[in-house]
Amino acid sequence: MLTAADLPADARAWLHSALAEAAARTPGWEERFVAAGRYCGYAHADEVRSLLLKAAGADPDTLARLYHHGAAAERRAVLLALPTLVTGPEAVPLVEDALRTHDTTLLAAALGPYAATHLTPHAWRHALLKCLFTGVPVTRVAGLAERAAGDTELARMLADHAAERTAAGRPVPADLSRVLALTAPAEES
Repeated sequence: MLTAADLPADARAWLHSALAEAAARTPGWEERFVAAGRYCGYAHADEVRSLLLKAAGADPDTLARLYHHGAAAERRAVLLALPTLVTGPEAVPLVEDALRTHDTTLLAAALGPYAATHLTPHAWRHALLKCLFTGVPVTRVAGLAERAAGDTELARMLADHAAERTAAGRPVPADLSRVLALTAPAEES
């Protein structure tokens, strides 16, 4: 959680002004969203952008516009903010778009709590396989244990993936066995 102490005085002043613009939804607030890293530091950019989106009460149309016109950093911030801004499935197309990229930071952001709630089982399974294929740690996948529990189709897909990698003489991702273990049916007490 970003605190005032995390930012130098000039960045705090910039953020205070940017939040006021976002809350008032002045025409320049979206430019502030884009410039967040430049003024508050790239280490804080995602969190600052999320604060601006919340202050503006960004709706799904605004989020889609910022996502589609943004660079990877702005897209990532939109994806990270989805769980606090969108309660229904309206933003699933943004998640699906991010899952088609090869940018691992977008993949990881796309598989947050919003995706855990709203992606279809089919899309979620394929996203998880893409994480294994691209090296995104499965610890970044929100709701992994809950979604994988007892998922026999996911177990089949993981076993097939491991067999293909082994047959090709390629290493099997270490996370694969961890996820495969999660797919085991829950024991009844």
